[in-house]
Amino acid sequence: MEKQGTPLLQMQNIKKDFFGNQVLTDINFTLGAGEVLGLCGENGAGKSTLMKILFGMDVIRETGGYSGDILLNGEKAVFNTPFDALAAGIGMVHQEFSLIPGFTAAENIVLNREPVKKTLLSEVFGERLNTLNYKTIAETSAKAIQKMGVQIDADMRISDMPVGHKQFTEIARELSKDQLKLLILDEPTAVLTEKEAAALLDSIRNMAAQGIAVIFITHRLQEILSVCDKVVVMRDGYVVRDVPAKETSVSDITKWMVGRNVESSAAPSEKAAAAESGGKTILSIRNLWVDMPGETVRNVSLDVREGEILGIGGLAGQGKLGIPNGVMGLYDAGGHVEFNGKEIPLNSPKVCLNASLAFVSEDRRGVGLLLDESLEWNIAFPAMQVQNKFLKHFGPITLRDEKAIHAVTQKYIDELMIKCTSSQQKARELSGGNQQKVCLAKAFALEPKFLFVSEPTRGIDVGAKSLVLDALKKFNRERGVTVVMISSELEELRQTCDRIAIVSGGKIAGILPASESSEEFGMLMVSQVK
Repeated sequence: MEKQGTPLLQMQNIKKDFFGNQVLTDINFTLGAGEVLGLCGENGAGKSTLMKILFGMDVIRETGGYSGDILLNGEKAVFNTPFDALAAGIGMVHQEFSLIPGFTAAENIVLNREPVKKTLLSEVFGERLNTLNYKTIAETSAKAIQKMGVQIDADMRISDMPVGHKQFTEIARELSKDQLKLLILDEPTAVLTEKEAAALLDSIRNMAAQGIAVIFITHRLQEILSVCDKVVVMRDGYVVRDVPAKETSVSDITKWMVGRNVESSAAPSEKAAAAESGGKTILSIRNLWVDMPGETVRNVSLDVREGEILGIGGLAGQGKLGIPNGVMGLYDAGGHVEFNGKEIPLNSPKVCLNASLAFVSEDRRGVGLLLDESLEWNIAFPAMQVQNKFLKHFGPITLRDEKAIHAVTQKYIDELMIKCTSSQQKARELSGGNQQKVCLAKAFALEPKFLFVSEPTRGIDVGAKSLVLDALKKFNRERGVTVVMISSELEELRQTCDRIAIVSGGKIAGILPASESSEEFGMLMVSQVK
């Protein structure tokens, strides 16, 4: 129990250096029971590292530990492993998922706490012959899902789920723990649509009402103001502000985070008008179906005009992510796709790459990166493999052109402001948002004629978000690359794209200029396409 007047959590003088960088310097804040704290900061500000310290994660111990104190209910706590933190009532939903793909949502929710029942055999031969109590598993998971307030299919395998539902499964798992006192949510809404995110915010309010404290990390600053009691802003490893949420605003938080004003760019209206008035069709999709679990495409026909940025939006699970994954051959697909007047065979990723199409996947860790390789290898390898770039030929001998590889990597580190110790650093060691920038750099290095980019700013802070979107616009404008951008965030699409197609029920519900009102797009999202 919390002692009278003593905060549930106190973090005092926390310091940490990591891979040669001082990432946390003298961090102090407190959190009371039932209080919601919004933790803000650009990528590399130290938010995730601070939470890893609080949750006792192995990477902290393996890299020399930290200095400073964590107090729970006024008493010093040392968490050597996440199990210590869990036993103390601290839960964490990570930015990257920690689910078992072959298990159902229900089985993941009760993982390592599976209810068992005795059998005749276990009565005689011991508890190792107990069986799982599937009725209790179903009841526990249903109760946790209900507590969360968002409906997911408890019997669906994780491997078949859309990314948003995986996130909800992680949250439900923490909510199913009776001893939970403090829940850390690291970018929980990054993969959610606005409707799903709103449901999650309601769930956070319910948790707070039950006395559970929440540390909420998000780059959607409006959510911080909507649900948090106080806001802690970090920059370059320091706490630069600790204020009540009702005394601040999105523009204040943004300024504190980045130390400058960040303007959101308006959609390029002249180009939008040109795109609307016609122009050469560069990619023509007819009757596309894609068998992507949780993002099934049923019958999509779509024309993309040369030189435009076309947005594809829609609610989670409606098929928007299936379109690029199907065209690029990552999931079984049928129908017809023509690029530059030539038929592109489906289910053949190499043909797409050879035809100068590129794809930045929404799954940066699963599809996008070689996590244990250097940034140089990550950025140059696809162009080397597909286009024989960055190679030197000496008769029959082919060697890597290390100088050219280093130059192209450094170019994109500078252009996209990727925070790293050097171009030799492993991709695994970067923050999530910086990993996303590496995925973009890898696609840019291919110098494609056409780029699919899926959820390009997932998990990226407000400063880096405008930088990434500006990089896409620059890539489109200066190199004449046609871009199709798929995003769960409508406002992001409206700021970046010329036209936006909305997907509902696996089909295109409609296409509108980006300058149309949010309400018009909202109507398309909820429409039922026949």
